[in-house]
Amino acid sequence: MKPQFVIASFGLIFDEQNKILLCHRLDYDLWNLPGGTMEVGESPWGCVIREVKEETGLDVEIIRLAGIYNKPEKSELVFSFICKIIGGQLTLNEEADKIEYFAIKDIPHNTSPKQVDRIHDVLEKKEIVYKNQTGKSSIELIKEGKL
Repeated sequence: MKPQFVIASFGLIFDEQNKILLCHRLDYDLWNLPGGTMEVGESPWGCVIREVKEETGLDVEIIRLAGIYNKPEKSELVFSFICKIIGGQLTLNEEADKIEYFAIKDIPHNTSPKQVDRIHDVLEKKEIVYKNQTGKSSIELIKEGKL
């Protein structure tokens, strides 16, 4: 059987006060970084530009790759990119009912734990992070009442 993998890309967008941009999902009470699954024929860097535009209304350019995260339990590979806003405007949509910047100390408790880990990685490390992330997904944690 041919292996099946999911590849996703997420944008880390900071404002002038070093607050991080998060989107609140419509389908679950969950905050997360703008991003998502790569489409057929798409590059990870093209994916993050498209996903940020779809989820926030913002046009971004990539500053640098921040990390590559392997989620072995899900056969998922996640790219994190530091992005800079170059246009557009924050716009709510069918995926997000709130889009806000948060100080790191004020990140909501119902933010994806693996994404919070990625935010801390980019703030604490100057080099590209390569990390395995294991454990339950945010959706599983929500369904169990743990997030």
